Order: sequence, then structure tokens, then C-alpha cells
Amino acid sequence: MAFSGKYEFEGDENYDAFVQQIGLPSDKAEMGRNCKIVTEVVQNGNDFTWTQHFPGGRTTTNTFTVGKEADMETMGGRKFKATVKMEDGKLVADFPNYRHTSEICGGKLVEISTSSGVVYKRTSKKIA
Repeated sequence: MAFSGKYEFEGDENYDAFVQQIGLPSDKAEMGRNCKIVTEVVQNGNDFTWTQHFPGGRTTTNTFTVGKEADMETMGGRKFKATVKMEDGKLVADFPNYRHTSEICGGKLVEISTSSGVVYKRTSKKIA
């Protein structure tokens, strides 16, 4: 269940339907399409620092402790409060209009976001 590492975007499924479902503005949706995001995860027990590095130098960092409310930021830049839980080895967070899970599967970071039945899956390979 060790999440620590650096992961590079490998592929995704159902991106366009998902970003449309959650109302992501078209300019932000276009920036995120097939974006080579590098996700860096530092885990120390139940404490996490989860950083996404986007091409062009933009970075988003969420710091949280499993089971405790934390300040978070969505993929669209919206700030909110959430409590990340651990369920069956997966990190689970309820964002304002979708549920997000993250797990390590076969050495890859697999993230699934679901909103009103629309499922978006992003897979990233470990690079460090």
C-alpha cells in the first residue's frame, strides 16, 4: 500500500465525458487533455503530500492526513474541504461534484473519478 513515488501520466479513459459532466471550463479541459502530468506522492504513515506537476510549470499540491479534514483543490482549481479515507487499500475523497479514488495496482498509480455515473480513469507509470 505504499503510495510514495513519482508517476508519469500513461493514459486515460472517458476524459471528455467526465470533464463535461463536472462542468470544467473548456479552456481547462483542453489543457488537461492527454496532459503529461507528473504526480509526486510523499507518504509518511497516514500523512500525504500529493503534488501534480503540469507542463508549463503549474503545480497543485494537496496535503492531508487520512481520516482528518483538510484543505484541498480540485483539478479545476476550486478549493474545498474534504476528509480522505482509506478503503480496501484505496485512498478515497469526496470532491464537490465527484468521488475520487487512488490506488497502486501492478506498480502503477490508478486514479478513478466518478460523477453521476460517469467514470474517468487515469493511469500513471512509476518513474521514481
